[in-house]
Amino acid sequence: MKTSLLPAALVVAGLLSGCDVPGSGAVATAPSPLPRPESQGVPEADGLSPELVSYYGRLQRGLLAQGLLRTDGGGPDAPFTARDLTRNFLRIAFYEEYADQGGTLVARESASKLHRWDKPVRLTLEFGPSVSPTKRTRDSNELAGFARRLARVTGHPVSVSRGGNFHVFILSESERRALEPRLRQLMPNISRTALNTVINLPQSTYCLAFATDPEQDGTYNQAVAIIRAEHPDLLRASCIQEEVAQGLGLSNDYPLARPSIFNDDEEFGLLTTHDEYLLKMLYDPRLRPGMTEGEARPIVERIAADLMGGTS
Repeated sequence: MKTSLLPAALVVAGLLSGCDVPGSGAVATAPSPLPRPESQGVPEADGLSPELVSYYGRLQRGLLAQGLLRTDGGGPDAPFTARDLTRNFLRIAFYEEYADQGGTLVARESASKLHRWDKPVRLTLEFGPSVSPTKRTRDSNELAGFARRLARVTGHPVSVSRGGNFHVFILSESERRALEPRLRQLMPNISRTALNTVINLPQSTYCLAFATDPEQDGTYNQAVAIIRAEHPDLLRASCIQEEVAQGLGLSNDYPLARPSIFNDDEEFGLLTTHDEYLLKMLYDPRLRPGMTEGEARPIVERIAADLMGGTS
C-alpha cells in the first residue's frame, strides 16, 4: 500500500450460519431511516464522533495530496490487456480476503468458488439519526445512480427499493455499536463473529460488507454493508461503490489489479472501466455460480478476449 492504512473495504467471509463465503457490498438506496437506537432497547445515539470526523477528513486530504482516490476511471497511464483482465478476475472472484478463525476475523486469502446473485438485487439504504438531510439526499442520489450503472454494466437487475435484500447502513460510531438488534432482525442466523466485527470495527477499517450463500452453491441471497457516517463525501462515495460492487460477487482485493478499486493501494476511489469489465465477466451467462477457478479459467479467457476486441 502507498499509505500506512488498512484496506479501505473489508469483505467478510463465512460469518453466517450455512454460509461458506464472503461477499461485500455497499449500498444503493431509497431513503429509509434507521429506527432510532432507543426503539431497539439501546441508549440514544450521541451523533457523529468529532474525533472521527476530524480523523477521516485528514485521511481523505492526505490521500488526495498523494494523488490517490482518483475518480477518472483509469487513463492512458493505466492500460490493461485481456491477459490482465483474466488474471485479475480469477484472483478477485475466486479468492476470499478474510476468514473466520476461532471466532475472530483474520486477513487470510483462501481459494473459493464463483459467487454472484441469481435473483434481482434490491438495495435498501438505512441511515442513522445522526445523518443530516443534506447528506441523506447526497448519498441516496449517489447510490441510486450507481445502482443504475451496475444494472447496465452487468445486465442483472439491480435497483433501489424499501425492504430489499442488500441493506446498506450509513451510521455514526455510536449507532453502529447499537446495530446488533437490527442485524439479528435481518439475519437471524448471523454469527457472533460477524456481530463482533461490525460492533468493534477498528478506526483503520473504513467500511465493510458481507453476503450470505445459504445453499453453499455460489448464489448470494442477502448482503449487508456498513459505512461510517463520519466519512467526508469522497471517502463515503468510495466505500459505497466498492462495497456494493464487491457485494455482487467480486469479494477479494488484488495488488496487481489496475486501474481498479479492488486493490488496497487506494489509487482509485471510484469504479473504473477495468472494474466494469470485471462485473460484465462475473455476470456473463457463460459462467455460473459455484464454478471453480479451474472450470472457469478457459471461459474467462474467452470472455476477456471478447471484451478487449480479441486482443491479448
